Amino acid sequence: MDVNQYPDLNVSSRILLGPGPSMVSPRVLRSMSTPLVGHLDPEFLSLMQDVQQMLRYVFQTENELTVPLSGTGSAGMEASLCNFIEPGDRVLIAVQGYFGERLVDMAGRYGAQVDRIDRPWGQVFEPAEIKAALQKARYKLFAIVHAETSTGALQPGIAEIAAAAHENGALLVLDTVTSLGGLPVEIDAWGVDIAYSGTQKCMSAPPGLAPITVSPRAREVLRNRKTKVANWYLDLSMLEKYWGNERTYHHTAPITMNYALREALRMVAEEGLPARFARHRANAELLWAGLEDMDLSMLVPLEYRLPTLTTPLVPPSVDEVAVRRQLLNEYNIEIAGGFGPLKGQVWRIGLMGFSSRRENIALLLAALREVLARRN
Repeated sequence: MDVNQYPDLNVSSRILLGPGPSMVSPRVLRSMSTPLVGHLDPEFLSLMQDVQQMLRYVFQTENELTVPLSGTGSAGMEASLCNFIEPGDRVLIAVQGYFGERLVDMAGRYGAQVDRIDRPWGQVFEPAEIKAALQKARYKLFAIVHAETSTGALQPGIAEIAAAAHENGALLVLDTVTSLGGLPVEIDAWGVDIAYSGTQKCMSAPPGLAPITVSPRAREVLRNRKTKVANWYLDLSMLEKYWGNERTYHHTAPITMNYALREALRMVAEEGLPARFARHRANAELLWAGLEDMDLSMLVPLEYRLPTLTTPLVPPSVDEVAVRRQLLNEYNIEIAGGFGPLKGQVWRIGLMGFSSRRENIALLLAALREVLARRN
């Protein structure tokens, strides 16, 4: 067979250091060759229990409704809104980057009256300003991004924000797509009602599943809806019957993706969350020091800088797209550029899960130093 007739068989093995997907361990890739069984097969039902138990560990929660939805992280975002919003409900959304904007868009599509509180991209909110905004109306739901992938900023004070939401009768929705498995996410301790993530970032499984966890308080809101959930595929009132004791058929689950997620979660559990968080932080600090040695400044101040996603500022004289192209073509390294207000101004460098390794940082720094030197 001439593989040149089939370009998909000639895919390069990239060093993925962008905002996602991250690199996947050979263990996880091998798990994906496990023979298929049916989605109601007893062996798969046992796997489902394993996945749920380990997701509860990573989310640090006892929530019964903790499952991987069939779909990418955006499906988790949509499920976190469509299940709890009914037409006319008033919601408040914090926007400090692209994914806050996406929350606003989605909530509006489900008929919510959407209010927003804004910060410039790369900044974070003070819990006090969120508390003040929540007091301006009777909101059913408040949503905020924990780790903003578009900027590299980490939102502090989630427990305080959750308490303010509850004092004003609102549920708290937390986007943990770029934080879950890479830095502390403490759903029960913080009082978060609904949180979602994706498998392709700090957990280092392929994209295709969206872990979500829902508190008893939020499940009660779901049960008391006056209208049907507007999205059939992501209706948690039906999905919880498939993932619960009833195992009632809803849709054909992506079997292979769940094999991959189970193996990725096993690797998280084997490493242990404290050690995993320490690794991500130590490697991020190594990267930051190397970038600063090249006189590159960071967009986000140290006190709320993500260890999983770094945004160095592009020097004014540098063509950021050309640099990324060289890194990809000459060194097989993928990083990303900024978009929205940050287009052309930053690079986005991800150190998530299996990608967060010292050898990757050393290679990237050496390659970037050489590329920039050639352009001066």
